[in-house]
Amino acid sequence: MSIASVCVFCGASTGSHPAYREAAQALGRVLAERKLTLVYGGGAVGLMGIVADAALAAGGEVIGIIPQSLKDKEIGHSGLTRLEVVDGMHARKARMAELSDAFIALPGGLGTLEELFEVWTWGQLGYHGKPLGLLEVNGFYSKLTGFLDHIVGEGFIRAPHRDMLQVSDSPQNLLDALDEWQPSIQPKWAEQKPN
Repeated sequence: MSIASVCVFCGASTGSHPAYREAAQALGRVLAERKLTLVYGGGAVGLMGIVADAALAAGGEVIGIIPQSLKDKEIGHSGLTRLEVVDGMHARKARMAELSDAFIALPGGLGTLEELFEVWTWGQLGYHGKPLGLLEVNGFYSKLTGFLDHIVGEGFIRAPHRDMLQVSDSPQNLLDALDEWQPSIQPKWAEQKPN
């Protein structure tokens, strides 16, 4: 797969550990070094602002997508290559997905998880064949990945769909894994029978 742009989902806050800031900076730098366009939520605060600033400082292209209703709260970033203001959250997520060839989640809160799970579900349903991954920082996602494995064991997610989510603690390795990833050809409803 050829990746030219990566959507990064992340927090509008910086979290409680310096490792989160450092990871956002590292990811932004690596995206710029690889000449990959960063697509993100358009805010200037939290990890959102840090990843964008790091990519810009390293000479990268950064596109932000922000709803008008959040432009003031998340402080729309005024120094981006391009900032698009949209009508709402649904338009924001659809536009970020449209502009991106891959998706990465840094640490974040409910919004980050919601964005990740929605785009993952779209992939599971065959709406796109784009890779997605978690940048594991300071054990942030370890309980989540364990729970996802539990869901597979309980028969609610098929293993190929679980394997859509790549995980690494290195931005370089995660981007390599996303670049090498191949979409699953197994449909969500394979061998389903009505009760």
